[in-house]
Amino acid sequence: MKKLSARRRHPLAALVVLLLALAATGGLYAAFAPADKAQADETAQSLTIEEGKKLYAVGCASCHGTGAQGTTDGPSLVGVGAAAVDFQVGTGRMPAQQPGAQVPRKKVIYTQAEIDQLAAYISSLGAGPAVPTKNQYSPEGADIAKGGELFRTNCAQCHNFTGKGGALTHGKFAPSLEGVDPKHIYEAMQTGPQNMPSFPDTTLSEQNKKDIIAYLDAVNGDDTESPGGLELGGLGPVSEGLFAWVFGLGGLIAIAVWLAARTAKAKKS
Repeated sequence: MKKLSARRRHPLAALVVLLLALAATGGLYAAFAPADKAQADETAQSLTIEEGKKLYAVGCASCHGTGAQGTTDGPSLVGVGAAAVDFQVGTGRMPAQQPGAQVPRKKVIYTQAEIDQLAAYISSLGAGPAVPTKNQYSPEGADIAKGGELFRTNCAQCHNFTGKGGALTHGKFAPSLEGVDPKHIYEAMQTGPQNMPSFPDTTLSEQNKKDIIAYLDAVNGDDTESPGGLELGGLGPVSEGLFAWVFGLGGLIAIAVWLAARTAKAKKS
């Protein structure tokens, strides 16, 4: 007892006890706190998926099947990823109003929170492209000239060289890209909705996609003016060339006929 009392009176005893208490507290926190946080995140994600499953059962299962495996009325959604759901539902294309050659854009009927829940549920069925972050699709710092080159090479055949859209075969069409949210343009390139091919990062890098978005923002912005004057709808060189041939050449022929008639009349006089 005397030895123990002597140790308690040692000047370093309080410091040793404090260090041991701190070490024990840190060990307990490291052992339990991260697990609690991970468990909370996992629980929240499970609830999000469960809510998305309920929404899916009401609004999507009739066409895509109860397990999203697909039916004769709708393709399988297993492995399409959250980006495909965010695009299709976020632009109002899904749920589809009626069957047809192509599902058009319409008013969105789900809130963004509900869209996120649907996306979480579909993602849980199979890996696929994730919803892009704002930094990925923001046109800030992008190369507009490079974006124009990439767009004309990969997209203009269907969407026209300024993204005004165009007709395809069998009643299908490439929609106008004017006024489309940059996030949805990025997601469309990722997932290839409907008739559009997909452009994964191995084909068009994240920077390439940003450049294309920046180009579309530049040519379709609110304050954009056509450098050549009347743009004729921005439909491109084919339609504008046809306009020049029909009206330009037609006008020249009309002037030539008028001059010939005036000349003939002058000779008779």
